[in-house]
Amino acid sequence: EQAVAVAGGIIGGILLFVLLGITAYLLWKKFRRLFSYEKLINPVKTNANAIFQDQANSEVQPKSTRSRSVPFIIPPTLHGRDWMHLTNEEQVQEDRDPFMTPQAGPRSSFHSLAGAYVVGTINPDLYKFPEDKSETDFPDGSIGRLWFSIEYEQESERLLVSLIKVRKLQPPADSCSPFVKIYLLPDERSYLQSKTKRKTLNPQFDENFVFQVSSKMLLQRTLKFLVYHVDKQKKHHLLGQVIFPLKNEALTEDNKLVIWRDLEKENLEPPSEHGDIQFSLSYNDYLGRLTVVVLRARGLKLQEQSPAVGVYVKVSLMNHNKFIKSKKTAALLGTPNPVYNETFSFKVDQTELDTASLSLSVLQSNKGEKTLLLGRVVVGPFMYTRGKELEHWNEMISKPKELVKRWHALCHST
Repeated sequence: EQAVAVAGGIIGGILLFVLLGITAYLLWKKFRRLFSYEKLINPVKTNANAIFQDQANSEVQPKSTRSRSVPFIIPPTLHGRDWMHLTNEEQVQEDRDPFMTPQAGPRSSFHSLAGAYVVGTINPDLYKFPEDKSETDFPDGSIGRLWFSIEYEQESERLLVSLIKVRKLQPPADSCSPFVKIYLLPDERSYLQSKTKRKTLNPQFDENFVFQVSSKMLLQRTLKFLVYHVDKQKKHHLLGQVIFPLKNEALTEDNKLVIWRDLEKENLEPPSEHGDIQFSLSYNDYLGRLTVVVLRARGLKLQEQSPAVGVYVKVSLMNHNKFIKSKKTAALLGTPNPVYNETFSFKVDQTELDTASLSLSVLQSNKGEKTLLLGRVVVGPFMYTRGKELEHWNEMISKPKELVKRWHALCHST
């Protein structure tokens, strides 16, 4: 019994000692927290009166009301520094150390104690969507702009064309009643036609059209849109056209392309004896690069005595009548009005522009026979050309980095 009493006394003493230790730790932690609060609440004499004014207002207001700004306490290490006012009524430390000068430009609230913007402010410039300028930016001399979309169904081999709208037409009269004819070249005998929109320069069509064309022939076809105006006497006046080759487009059922193009005036002059070719020239004087865009040809006199394999254009760069380099377009199945829209570039130094020239030859390849020349045109400086060909070359030089487009008559002379 005496041993049991001793053991009980020892255990009771240990428990009492543990209880006293826990109580002392909790009291020490509580006094430390209160001491730290008193140190923060201790008033500081600074010039930042506006900052503490927001803090005082937040203490007076009930807890349910949100303060106008986020209050904060100036650390003791920054007491006595000078502060300056900003335009947004916040205050930022005026640092006199030249090596600590903040960088110019907009700053977030994390780059300084008070920040350059109120906490929670949204900068609207960061949330602006890119502006669509297709309906506002029209080039000088514009006669209108056409919007359409294309999609191709592989299984049914159908080309789906959606005519969307036309904007800023330039009619020959005050009123305008436009409609659109759609061709799938090289077939120019059949077309699909939209409805006529009465008395508007900005018709909204939203009509769908279907062309049946195999996937093998699709990339060799070209869409042609002709925009007409119907006058009071029911006569049709052509306002402009859009030529769109399909060979450079990836057409799938999951990829519906929405496209816009500026209307072009159709060349109403009759074709020349051997046909005509349209191409653009551009010269970049900084890169020393001459660019040729072969657009299309019309009125070609194809050789009918042999089956045509294809018609293509060969572009050759010459210097002092010496061959430098040549490039070819893709060969299109025999058509008198092929559309190419292919771009070629040549390296030409600016000092060589007075001696260089370009030769564009339209050729027809035939099975089992040699290639036949359908026509040729040369553009260049005064040393080699005259007339329209010389004007085209000079206009290219006078308008650097700008595509200059023109029609030229083909001839057989070399």
